[in-house]
Amino acid sequence: MSVDPDHLNYVPLVAYNGSNAAGGDSLTEDMNLFYNAGDIAWMITATALVLLMIPGVGFFYSGLARRKSALSLIWLSIMATAVVSVQWFFWGYSLAFSHTAGKYIGDLENIGFRNVLGAPSVGSPKIPDLMFAVYQGMFAAITVALAIGAVAERGRMLPTIVFMFVWSTLIYDPIACWTWNASGWVFKMGGLDFAGGTPVHISSGCAALAYSIMLGKRRGHGTHELNYRPHNVTHIVIGTVFLWVGWFGFNAGSALAANMRAVMAAVVTNLAACVGGITWCVLDYRLERKWSTVGFCSGVIAGLVAITPGSGFVPAWAAIIYGVVGAAGANYATKLKFLIGVDDALDIFAEHAVGGFIGNILTAFFASDYIAHLDGFSEIPGGWVNKHWVQLGYQLADSVSGGAYSFFGTCLILFIMNLIPGLTLRATEEAEILGIDDAEIGEFAYDYVELTREVLNDMSDADSKYSGSHPREGELHEKPHHDSPIARDIEA
Repeated sequence: MSVDPDHLNYVPLVAYNGSNAAGGDSLTEDMNLFYNAGDIAWMITATALVLLMIPGVGFFYSGLARRKSALSLIWLSIMATAVVSVQWFFWGYSLAFSHTAGKYIGDLENIGFRNVLGAPSVGSPKIPDLMFAVYQGMFAAITVALAIGAVAERGRMLPTIVFMFVWSTLIYDPIACWTWNASGWVFKMGGLDFAGGTPVHISSGCAALAYSIMLGKRRGHGTHELNYRPHNVTHIVIGTVFLWVGWFGFNAGSALAANMRAVMAAVVTNLAACVGGITWCVLDYRLERKWSTVGFCSGVIAGLVAITPGSGFVPAWAAIIYGVVGAAGANYATKLKFLIGVDDALDIFAEHAVGGFIGNILTAFFASDYIAHLDGFSEIPGGWVNKHWVQLGYQLADSVSGGAYSFFGTCLILFIMNLIPGLTLRATEEAEILGIDDAEIGEFAYDYVELTREVLNDMSDADSKYSGSHPREGELHEKPHHDSPIARDIEA
C-alpha cells in the first residue's frame, strides 16, 4: 500500500537561507525548520551530561584529598562552572568559535553572545550556534575544573578564581580555536581530536603540573609527618560514576547530532572505561596483592581520557587497546612526580596529560575513514589503518604544541599573579594546618570536624578548670592536644 507523503503529519526541514548573522528573524520565519528536533534534543541532553561531570570531578578530587580540605575541592569545581560560564558568555565563545576566527584565536564578533542564535554553528551545520555555544561552554568549564585540582590543600581561593577566568581566556580558548574551529591551524593541518585530547586533557594536565610547581609542596610532603592517603573512597567512586555517565555526553555528544557516529562514540567510550579500570586494578594487584577500589576508579578515568580524542574516529575493537595502553601508561606516569620532585597531589598530570597524549597518538594509528563517515558527511584520510602514515606527525605536533603552550603559559600567568597584592597563590602555613575548608570557606564536608572541635574544647575546659586558668582565644589551634587520637584526626 502506497502512502502519499503530503498527507503525513511531519514538518520537512528546509535549507538554511543565510538571511542574517543571527540565522534569521524569528518574528517572520521559523528557524526550527533548519534543524532536526532529535539532534537538538540529544545535544541538550549531552550538555546536561557534561555538566554532571563537573561535580563528579569535585567528588573524585575531594575523596583523594584529606578530610580537612575536602569541601574546598568540591567548591572549586562548581565555582569553575559559574566563572567559566560567565567568561564563555562574555568573550570565551567568540575567541574560540567565531565564524571569522584566525588560525590561532577568534575575534570578538560574538562578544556577549552577539548574533549567537539560529545560524548553523562552526562545529556542525546540524545544530545552531546557540546550541553549540552552550554545549562547548561545558567543555570549557570542566577543563578548568580538572586543572584547578592542583591547588589541593594549600592554594588560596581568590587567586584560583581569578586564575579560572584568565586561564580560560589566554590558554583554553586559543587551543580550542586552533583544534576545533575550521579556521584553526591544527584543524587545517589535519589533526584529529574528536572530543578534547589536547584542548581538555593535555591542557588541563599540563596546567595542573605548572600550578603544582608554582605552589610548591604541601607541608610535610615527603616525610612521615603526615598521611596523604585518600580520606573517602566512597567520594571517589561517586565521582567516577558521575564522570563515567557524563562522558557519554562528552564523547557521543561531540558528534553534534543524533547519528550512528554518536552511537559508535558511546560504544568505544564505555569499552575503554571498562578495560581501563580492569587494567589499572590488575597492575596494582601485581604489586600490593589488593584489589584497589581507588585503582579501579583511576583506571576507568584513564581509559575515558585516552579514548576521548579518538572516540568519533575509531572502531569498537580499538577501544580495548585504548583502555589497556591508556590505563597502563597513566599508572606508570604517576611515578613521574617522584622523579621530578613535584607534589601533584591528585595525579592530574599522569591521568589527563599523559592519558590525553596516549589517546592522541593511538588515534594516529586507528582512526578509520568509515567510522568518521558514520555521520553521513565527514571525510578524513584516516590513520595508519588507512595507510595514512603522516597522521602520526600531525598528532604529535598537536599534542606537543598544546601541552607546551598550556604549561609555559600557566607558569607565566601564575608568576605574574603572585606578584599582585592580594593574589598570593599559597595559603599560609597556619591555614594549611587548620585546613583550607576552615581557613577559606568556614564550612566543612563533615559534621565530624565540628564534633571533634567540641570534644577538644571540652578537654581544654577541663584542663583549665584544674590549672586555674582559661585558654586564650585561638590557643586551641596553636596548641592542640597532639597526643590525642582526636587531635590527630583533625590534622588529617
